Amino acid sequence: MNTLKEKVNVRYIGTLVASIVIALVIGAVLMLLTGFSPAEAYGAMIEGSVGNARFIGNTLERAMMLCLLGLATAIGAKGGLFNVGGEGQLFFGALAATMIGLWCSGLPSILVLILAFVSAVIVGGFYAWIPAILKVKLNVSEVITTIMLNTVAIKVCTYLVNGPWNASSPSIPKGTDYLPDTLRFGKLIQGSNLTSGFIGGAVIAFLIWYVMKMTSTGLQIKVTGENERFARFAGLPSGRLMIGSMVASGAICGFVGMFLIYGSQGHMTEAVSNEFYFDGMLVAMIMNYNPIGIIIMSFFFAIMSTGAAYMDMMVGVSTQIYDIIFSIIIFLMAAQNGITIWMEKRKVQKIARKELKANVGSDTGTV
Repeated sequence: MNTLKEKVNVRYIGTLVASIVIALVIGAVLMLLTGFSPAEAYGAMIEGSVGNARFIGNTLERAMMLCLLGLATAIGAKGGLFNVGGEGQLFFGALAATMIGLWCSGLPSILVLILAFVSAVIVGGFYAWIPAILKVKLNVSEVITTIMLNTVAIKVCTYLVNGPWNASSPSIPKGTDYLPDTLRFGKLIQGSNLTSGFIGGAVIAFLIWYVMKMTSTGLQIKVTGENERFARFAGLPSGRLMIGSMVASGAICGFVGMFLIYGSQGHMTEAVSNEFYFDGMLVAMIMNYNPIGIIIMSFFFAIMSTGAAYMDMMVGVSTQIYDIIFSIIIFLMAAQNGITIWMEKRKVQKIARKELKANVGSDTGTV
């Protein structure tokens, strides 16, 4: 069984590497057709992501965000619920953390940070609890409800930050007031987006990995996600596990909202997230919700994402080339299962024909 598992993992990794190479080649062909040098463009992409300390800081910040959002997706999926509403949970978490920081700015900084963290986690988790309870109790599709709740969250946050909670200073055209500097995460690398929030994110990522891979709770969540009916007959609290995994997913998304506000952004706007959750979700799907794979792949896509902006500035290749490459990788990995099944069927058919031919030949010889 272990040997088979290792073979499948090796095959999957090989398919992933091949998909990345094919996507990069297609990207290079597109560059050549539009008059750009692929070597120059990809060189600028690498330089813009790891070329100096500031670029490395930006890449690490982006990687942490993708990693946490990918792990949030994985927790929900492992528990049997597909959380498509992380974007809305992120928005509400960011808004809650922002307003706590503004309303409680007179309190000690450490207390405000704790309150902001707790509020972001609770709001994000509660917003994920709604579709989870509807799924478990009423069998309402969580995919549909989370997609709808995304729109609700974004519209509500947009109204509040541009209306009742809009900045009091005319120098801030959109969004809330900026948080006091005493509440902002400290810079780990000056001039970059990397802040001390990265350390908190790393701790949370480790805890998620530990719970999912090293505890009985993680095993129970996995069993429930793979076969909820079996888990129920085995005596596991499948309903609670499904709801708990979804709430944990939303809580992580809420923390990412705080991570962005108290880190690189400083105040809440309607553009707090540019569909960041969906990027993290796709990273998780590519890696089959494997925590270690998500962490590694987050760094790869962070390098491409942060480097794409520099490539656009230095070479003139649009940042959309990153989206094209990302999409091709997703397409190829999605097709991988179908191709594998088709190849296995062909192999079985070939073996069956060979055995049939051998049996026919044997029967003829006997006669």
